[in-house]
Amino acid sequence: MTDRYDAIVIGAGHNGLVCAAMLAKAGNSVLVLEANDQVGGAAITREFSDGFSVSACAHLLYQLQPEVAKELGLSPTLAKDDLLTIALAEDGRHVRIGAGEVSGVGEEDIEQYARFRKRMRRFARVLRGVINKRPPRLGTRDWKDLAALARLGFDIRTLGKNDMREFLRVIGMNIHDEVTERFTDPLLRGAVCLDAVLGTHLGPRSPNTIMTYLYRMAGNRGRMAIPRGGMGMVSALIAQAARKAGATIVSGAPVTRVIVDNGRVGGVETADGDVFESHKVISSADPKRTVMNLVGARHFETTFVKRIHHLRSKGNAAKLHLALDDLPSINGLDASDFGHRLVIAPDEHYVERAFNPAKYGECSAEPVIEMTFPSVFDESLAPDGKHVMSAVVQYAPYDLKGGWDHDAKQAFFEVVLTTIAKYAPDIGARIVASELSTPADIENQFHITGGHWHHGELTLDQFLFVRPVSGASQYAMPLDGLWLCGAGAHPGGGVSGAAGRNAARTIIEREKLR
Repeated sequence: MTDRYDAIVIGAGHNGLVCAAMLAKAGNSVLVLEANDQVGGAAITREFSDGFSVSACAHLLYQLQPEVAKELGLSPTLAKDDLLTIALAEDGRHVRIGAGEVSGVGEEDIEQYARFRKRMRRFARVLRGVINKRPPRLGTRDWKDLAALARLGFDIRTLGKNDMREFLRVIGMNIHDEVTERFTDPLLRGAVCLDAVLGTHLGPRSPNTIMTYLYRMAGNRGRMAIPRGGMGMVSALIAQAARKAGATIVSGAPVTRVIVDNGRVGGVETADGDVFESHKVISSADPKRTVMNLVGARHFETTFVKRIHHLRSKGNAAKLHLALDDLPSINGLDASDFGHRLVIAPDEHYVERAFNPAKYGECSAEPVIEMTFPSVFDESLAPDGKHVMSAVVQYAPYDLKGGWDHDAKQAFFEVVLTTIAKYAPDIGARIVASELSTPADIENQFHITGGHWHHGELTLDQFLFVRPVSGASQYAMPLDGLWLCGAGAHPGGGVSGAAGRNAARTIIEREKLR
């Protein structure tokens, strides 16, 4: 089979679907090829035990960009919006954190947190200004890049002289120093630290963790929601918009090779041997998989290949799913509280200690955990009277010493369950079925090199102008006709759709110039 399209998108993750929808709306014939049988990439809902379904990887919606939703006509139904973060205490004296306020702490911390969030929101608006735009290039005379750089400088200057200096001072700093300077309550310090390091190979004392905290806030001012039907419903809506615009989506069709002819892209070949021709191939796969596996290093300059090879993209977070015959008992929580986001991060030192073993290829003996029980507000995910738990667990390094064999996974599962049982003593008795996905499993299930949901660490040397690497920072790869549109491109991970939208807009703009 040989068909020709204006554009071929590799991967039907949410960014690939957004990119395809926008290209199709612009009048292009677009083909999307997805390796798995289900579209959505890491943002899917699937059954993991009879009658029990869960968001398989991403499980909270907090970064979907309004621009993406507006342009594609997306309006996901939310089972619960404005989730609280409840920092669990073993004695039941939990700390409750909302988008702009906190309870369960002293008056001084309440006031300090309000000031902290106001300040962080101002700083996050600077990042918000660049998330939905193509990042400018450095060292160029192109007027659009110069204008974008000027705009970024202007946005920073609008903070005012004092805040501008403070923003530039703290952006590369660690979150540990910030929370210890401002807050006295250990649970509050631990919860803020967890938000800064979730999904990264960073600890609270690591540089760049204020930036990762700001990036999280920039998506939707830190507001979190549970979509009805899980994250897969969000992906399904985007796929519906893409098909409505005229895009063709084929699942169960893994691309094995990007065809290169005379120094430019000519199409793709699938595992079944089908060839599809196009002079525009847009990959929502991670940069390493795109360059090293799908295209081949021989088609790029050596220096560029080395940059891609050294891209830091090894995951450090595992995903735990539990099917439960009832909610467990946690001292100080009622049934509705379980529908919110529960975190185990007793203080900033605990989070740092949890990170330490990962530096040496070992799992945390006392991990930090983000737990949700989405079935509290979305009954469609579990049988009547029963529930599912979805948890992100850190730290679980991709390169575990000895590898992630059955015994290693079972041992880490027991560690995680023991940690949860300190707060929910009857959790073990409630379990009907369980599933633990390590970074190695995430790599295999979702075809993400290293199992890192950002497709690469989100740090200053892998952000904005240099994401994923120098020479590929504006979605166009150094091979004519090849583009990136996934989380490995600017601005990064999270279910936002920004990378897909930005890539599509850039492609459309460049094509108009030809």
